[in-house]
Amino acid sequence: MKIPLLFVLAIVLPVGFVASENLECNAGTATIEAAWKSMTDNCTLSMYYQIQKEVDASIQYLAMGAYFSKDTVNLPGFAEHFFKAASEEREHAQKLIEYLLMRGGLNSKHKKLEDMIIVNVPKQLTWTNGKHALDEALKLEVTVTNSIRQVIQQCEKDPLVKPEDEHTNNDFHLVDYLTGEFLEEQFKGQRELVHLIASLGKMMDTHGELGQFLFDKKLLD
Repeated sequence: MKIPLLFVLAIVLPVGFVASENLECNAGTATIEAAWKSMTDNCTLSMYYQIQKEVDASIQYLAMGAYFSKDTVNLPGFAEHFFKAASEEREHAQKLIEYLLMRGGLNSKHKKLEDMIIVNVPKQLTWTNGKHALDEALKLEVTVTNSIRQVIQQCEKDPLVKPEDEHTNNDFHLVDYLTGEFLEEQFKGQRELVHLIASLGKMMDTHGELGQFLFDKKLLD
């Protein structure tokens, strides 16, 4: 004799629900040895601050991209340039977070990273023209570069490390990572901005607003 499916479900499902009330899922907290965490506290904290710097730069570039996208400004080449810069700064912050995860730097006694990162209001919301914006972008990049160099100095020789722990005060791997990847990109980016500023300045000196218009179209290429 075949039993109707609905009849079976009517019996099985209530039993399943009753049983599930008694189930508990508690994975607990993993116990992990701390010996693998070789970054000093001050080096870790300086990385936290650098991540905030990258986030601040990203937000500022977003504001620049939004400004040049406005109908009253309408310079899509500049907007695209600054939106791209915003994405790059966000990627930098993500890379630093991933590095801290790799080194156990997010499992420290410091305040949680997610509580330290603040989305600050951009310091500047309007610019006189494209050249003014590029000048400010160069200043921003120099600030970020100098901040990275400070992180390197902090992690290369932590002055607060005790004499008996002298062997731990030079984080060779992080210093090499920041120097070879981040500083390399920063210096190249600064050189590119200097080139753009010089070219735009000459075009505006010769052709005024038309020079900026033509330069904007060139940025789209």
